[in-house]
Formats: sequence, C-alpha cells, structure tokens
Amino acid sequence: MELLAVLEERGMVYQKTGTGGLGKFLEDRPRVFYAGFDATAESLHLGHLVPLMTAAHMQRAGHRPLILVGGATALVGDPSFRNTERPLLSQDDVERYAEALRTQMTRFLDFGPGGAVLLNNARWLMDLNYIDFLLHVGRHFSVNRMLTVDSVKARLETGLSFLEFNYMLLQSFDFLHLYRTWNCELQLGGADQWGNIVAGTDLVRRVEGAEVYGITCPLVTTSTGEKMSKSQPGGAVWLDPKLTSPYRYYQFWINSDDRDLGKFLRLYTFLPMDTIRELESDTGAGLRRGKEILALEATAIAHGRKEAEAARDASRALFLGEGGLEGVPSFEVSGDRVGRGMTLVDLFVESGLCPSRGEVRRLAEQGGLYTDGKRVTDPGEPVTLESLAGDGLILRAGKKRHCRAVLAAD
Repeated sequence: MELLAVLEERGMVYQKTGTGGLGKFLEDRPRVFYAGFDATAESLHLGHLVPLMTAAHMQRAGHRPLILVGGATALVGDPSFRNTERPLLSQDDVERYAEALRTQMTRFLDFGPGGAVLLNNARWLMDLNYIDFLLHVGRHFSVNRMLTVDSVKARLETGLSFLEFNYMLLQSFDFLHLYRTWNCELQLGGADQWGNIVAGTDLVRRVEGAEVYGITCPLVTTSTGEKMSKSQPGGAVWLDPKLTSPYRYYQFWINSDDRDLGKFLRLYTFLPMDTIRELESDTGAGLRRGKEILALEATAIAHGRKEAEAARDASRALFLGEGGLEGVPSFEVSGDRVGRGMTLVDLFVESGLCPSRGEVRRLAEQGGLYTDGKRVTDPGEPVTLESLAGDGLILRAGKKRHCRAVLAAD
C-alpha cells in the first residue's frame, strides 16, 4: 500500500499540495522532508503527537526526517490562530528547550547514522543581512496575499505586530534553505501551518524553479470536542516524564472516551490496520481490552516498553486489584518530617494531589479523599511511620488521581 494511502487511511493527512503527484513523489525514491517545532516550552505535548507520529511513519517507509527546532523563529513567535502575541523568550531558554525536545523525539524517530537529523534555524536565520533578505526573499511575497491567510486575518482585529508578520517569510526561508542544503522536498506540519507551508513551497518554486510539497496533519479533537493540546482537563499532558509521569500518561489514554478508540489507535500507535479494525469493533470487556492496548502502545512509544508495562500493572493494581504498584507515581516522606507532626492534610498537599489545604478539606467533606481504599473522614488525622512502611500509603483524590507516599530510607 502506498505511503500516502496509509497516512490517509490512518487519518493523518488534512491538506496536501500537489495532490496529483504527491503519492508518486513519495514512492519514486527516498526523500528528505522536514517538520518544525518551535522551542517555546521545555516539553512537547499531546498537540505535537500527530505530526511526530506522521514523521515516524514516513521514516519507517524509507524517507529521512529533518527535525527543525525553531531557535530563531521561536524568538519571533508564530501568530497562527493566537489571540495575543507570544511572550518573548531569551536565546538561553530556547537552546535549553531545544535540547529537551530532542531527547523526547528520540523515542519516536531514529537519530542514528543516516537517520533523522536535528537542526536549529538559529544557525542560518540569526546572521541574515536584513537588506539582502528583503531583496532576495521579501520581494516574492505579496502583502495583499499574506493578509488573506486565515492565521493572519484572525489577528488583525486584536492586533498583529510587524515582528509576528515576518514569521511567514522566515518559515518559508527555512524551506528554501533546507532545499538548497539538504535537498529537502517536503514540509510536514499541523493544520494551523497551512498558510506558512504553502508560502514556503511557492518561494522554492519562484527562487529555484523546483516543485516541492507540503502536508498538514489534522488538529485532533476528542469526541467531546476538546483539543488534543496542552490545555487538557486536569492539566496539560506532556511528553517529559518529569512533567507528566508515565503512569499519568497511561491513564490519559485508558480514560479516553470509548468513541475515540479507533481514531486514537490509528493516530497514536503503530499497530497494523487489521488489528485496529478488530479492536474497535469489540464491545463490553473487549472495549476495555482495546483501551488498555491503546494506553500501553502509546505509552511505550513515548516512554519505553518497561515504563508502559509498569504503568499498566499499577493501573490494574489500583482499579482491578491485580498487578504491582511500582508504576504508581510516588514521593518520599522522611521520618523526621513525620516526627515533627504531619497530618493527612499535609500529605495530600505535599503529594501534589491537592493544590491547597482548603482543597483537601473540601474533598474530604465531599467524600472524595481515600487512603489505601478507605474514605478519609478526618483529614486532620496524623500520619504515622507505620502507615508509610512497606509498600507505602496509596492516596486517592477524586475517582482517578493516585499517588503513593513511601517512607524515605535513612
């Protein structure tokens, strides 16, 4: 089956340029393509997953990814579908973020010899001569046409700075530079990047007389209408395990809406389509099995098979009474801390399950706090060394948020 057909069957293609020849282009020979990620945070999140998974499918089909971290464009800020200008970042922050993103991407892509390459556009954009840039790049852009791009039009009412207005030119120049230096012939991005990608293909055609291509991936929403982004109910879901533990990452997938099972298996796992069709057709207990497979496979890709299996076992232990507790998010409590006087209120706050002492008391009054499966009626109850010994004390806030408090070794 042709790669383009595979990507479309899995729901990974939203828009594409050169529709008539793109399929043949991808089948003729191995191609170099690029996907850009602006280094504006220390971690990727759920909203980045579809372009990243698409890049992984393309690499598995023999094409070579260039992963472009926008060290320079992150300083400018992409105005696409934003209501306000992005806060300015320092170069030090951008470089720190870029290295963190590379570490997370190694779970999805092979960066070995002949494999994916990480590039930073600061290396060619920061030293541009402004007049030369205007003469050789800016002259190919029509302001009238730029103003018709959806991502720009949406900002005109609230205000669009000249700094942000340059973003399209810079991203287009990235494509031109990568075409010249790496023979890169395709750009991959999210649906919000369509205007920038089309502008880049047009710039390469005008300057080099070459046909290059673009593919955008859908901005995924759940069956309840929520965006798969960093703005998730209950907090953002990040790929950095320090920000979102493998257990919590696993829980996000297994707690997803039943109606999203087939879509999520297509987008966020490498399972073959025959297996996916079988899983999504199940009902009852079979549906639970399908969601467990989704959670296991998605977590294994992002965090490794060992962490995924530990998260699965922890989930089974907490919700089904079977499996081990090693994958449950844990924190240590020193004996000295307990000896100085510690209550369940302190424990729930220090675990991170509750943001404040007032929230602990509110949840307790509503019957939403548990320790080792028993409802907490008095959050002022003291914590004992005995309760933290052995496997520790399992804390629960609400229906699905867990943490394990364990006694620190002396």
